Amino acid sequence: MILPVYLYGQPVLRKEAEEVPMDYPDLKQLVANMFETMYNADGVGLAAPQVGLSLRLLVIDADVMGDDFPECKGFKRAMINPVFLEKSEEEVSMEEGCLSLPGVHEKVARSAKVRVKYLDEDLKEHEETVEGFAARVVQHECEHLEGHVFIDNISGIRRQLNKSKLNSIIKGTARCSYKAKAVGK
Repeated sequence: MILPVYLYGQPVLRKEAEEVPMDYPDLKQLVANMFETMYNADGVGLAAPQVGLSLRLLVIDADVMGDDFPECKGFKRAMINPVFLEKSEEEVSMEEGCLSLPGVHEKVARSAKVRVKYLDEDLKEHEETVEGFAARVVQHECEHLEGHVFIDNISGIRRQLNKSKLNSIIKGTARCSYKAKAVGK
């Protein structure tokens, strides 16, 4: 089932998400719905707060980026209660966008490599080191779980330059090609 993507201005995007309990009902169905929602919106990652749920859960399928970023080939994950164990000091700046901020793209500096521990949709524990663009996607989605969005990482002047776009998202007048839930609508 395709869920609406919550857009910038929705309070759930600014709330620190709760851990997913081990007995969460219909967890696999939620993961499947999140993947379907992400694919429908042409995204490579989606966090539960972006579908209105304050849960520490995200899905990623960065395979579509594999031609440009080989580390993304086959990189498909559901991450439940992810925790960073390590982040490299080396950072790389690249342009990012977000399904919750349609039409907004800015350069963001992120760690080039991360080590993350998480549970998959079968509640099996994983620990892995992720590099390059795949690491960027993991960090971007995990940031949603902390109540942050990528524009929190840009300068005040860059945020000011995006103010009219942000206001149009809040008002519900921003255009996006997927089912979305704006504050003003």
